[in-house]
Amino acid sequence: MFLKVSFKYSRCEIQIKGSTMSALSILTPDLEQNLKPEIMDLQNYSLVSEFVLHGLCNSQHLQKLFFIFFSGIYVAMVLGNLIIVVTVISDPHLYSFPMYFLLGNLSFLNIWLASFATPKMIRDFLSDRKLISFGGCMAQIFFLHFVGGAEMVLLVTMAYDRYVAICKPLHYMTMMNRQTCIRLVSVSWAIGFVHSISQVAFTVNLPYCGPNEVDSFFCDLPLVIKLACVDTYVLGVLMISDSGLLSMSCFLLLLISYTVILITVQQQAAGGVSKALSTCSAHIMVVTLFFGPCIFIYVWPFGWFSVDKVLSVFYTIFTPLLNPLIYTLRNKDMKIAMKRLRNQHVTFH
Repeated sequence: MFLKVSFKYSRCEIQIKGSTMSALSILTPDLEQNLKPEIMDLQNYSLVSEFVLHGLCNSQHLQKLFFIFFSGIYVAMVLGNLIIVVTVISDPHLYSFPMYFLLGNLSFLNIWLASFATPKMIRDFLSDRKLISFGGCMAQIFFLHFVGGAEMVLLVTMAYDRYVAICKPLHYMTMMNRQTCIRLVSVSWAIGFVHSISQVAFTVNLPYCGPNEVDSFFCDLPLVIKLACVDTYVLGVLMISDSGLLSMSCFLLLLISYTVILITVQQQAAGGVSKALSTCSAHIMVVTLFFGPCIFIYVWPFGWFSVDKVLSVFYTIFTPLLNPLIYTLRNKDMKIAMKRLRNQHVTFH
């Protein structure tokens, strides 16, 4: 371990270059005694091996209730989205239709989005100390921004799909063919991956030597970079602006898309307006619940409030749960396909 240390002693600035032991060996006993604590602190400069999560609350009674509540929510979320994925894959009609192909990918991302932190949060409700390793913390940041970024772009893709279907119905199957859908999904995954790598690459190399408490139920970028032992204000602004820019740009594109759709359907027959509004209202509900908390957290990243933990629950747990409810209970084709899949399963057995 090589160090470059600068500090003042008896009005003289002394610089030590080289290893800690060789530096100490050239000092006088009195000077060594005064400098040793400073150098020993630098030896432990980046030795934080785990972080302490504060969780959602400190009340033991509430944590037990939350354990039951969120366990049920998580199981329902996984099963609901998994049913959508299986239904879309097993039904040739749905799988070949662009909207349901995109919906199956959205459900797949929802499972990952809710699984990067929720199982640990549920387990921590029964633990006195909520610890997470340094590697586990960086993994949470990576998967949050990877899956979250991919889902943001995929929601924009689904809005574009609805725009083409409503505004240009005669060209829908040509513009949204299978190759186009695969490219759009691949782009969403690629943007999410690049966005996540850009966040983690800087975070993992920061020196962590002091406080290690994260005031949330998972490791999030605005909280973790505050624990570094160097001034990270400028770096934090750049890194978090990346997330804020992605969130705001996708949200504005969605607003533009749905505004154009709503203006277009006003010129159509009443039946078309009703069907279009029914489809778009479900998308708008998901978009609002997903992007609202993200924009709030990353637009004001350095003013982390306790309410942000509640907002984090919305886009990591509740939004993935609402997707299967909205797209299955409100969609006739999905309900017919699920009934057909169930009948095939019963007949097979």
